[in-house]
Amino acid sequence: KFQRLIWDGKFFLIILKQSYPYAILILLMAFYYRIDAVMIERLLANGAEQAGIYAQAFRLLDAGNMFAYLVSVLLLPMFSSMVKNKQSLEELVDLAFSFVATPAIVIMGFSVYFSEELMELLYHTHIQESAAVFRVVMNCFLAISSVYIFGTLLTANGNLRYLNYIALTGMILNITLNYYLIPRYEAKGAAISAVISQYTTAGAQMLLAHFLFKFRFRWWLFSRYAIFTALTFLIFSSIHEFGRHWIISCVLGSICCLLIAFSLFLIKPRSIFALLSAPKNADTPFG
Repeated sequence: KFQRLIWDGKFFLIILKQSYPYAILILLMAFYYRIDAVMIERLLANGAEQAGIYAQAFRLLDAGNMFAYLVSVLLLPMFSSMVKNKQSLEELVDLAFSFVATPAIVIMGFSVYFSEELMELLYHTHIQESAAVFRVVMNCFLAISSVYIFGTLLTANGNLRYLNYIALTGMILNITLNYYLIPRYEAKGAAISAVISQYTTAGAQMLLAHFLFKFRFRWWLFSRYAIFTALTFLIFSSIHEFGRHWIISCVLGSICCLLIAFSLFLIKPRSIFALLSAPKNADTPFG
């Protein structure tokens, strides 16, 4: 029975007013997340070649981010419901962070020590240059994963203004560092800039979430992640030094890291099973 379009100016303005903070946030994040390759091409005489090297290294980081993104999509309605019902979020945030951060740390350790093998598997040219960039840029993975957790939490709480300020700061920092580092270190300079800006943004969001939600800062939990990170890098360093076939070595190293994560109680199967069964219980995500 549709006959004609109906234009409601007031409703349209309301939609714009409510949605523009989200649009600005996405735009700012896109700037400091994607502008590196553009600046490499513009600031260097061999910009096209260096941008290609950077893209070769960045591609796997982009692929890994899909995992953290999918987790954030699942978390948003859960966070929103719990914020609305004034429920404690600390346990769910801890679980979500461990679920994302643990594999991120393992992937970082694997990428740092087996960067050349990965680049040789994927590409035929500029292997060493791409591997050098890849070793640096993959260290962003933990920071980006953290942003997906705490950024989602702050979005569910409606703190878009703070998130936009943080994203604006990250964009300015990233562009400034790129202007300084790219002419000196080429594509590797952009990778260093990305690491600094991503961890600055992630740290700001974590501190803001702890302040707004009155989360406890637990040194014992921080120390366990620090121990796990150190052991992960030590394991992959040893495997790279003494291992024979790199794929088998990486699988064995990942299994060892997983066992360490269980022994340090960074991964708790019982909590994960409770989270998966959350839709059956309307009151709490942990049944």
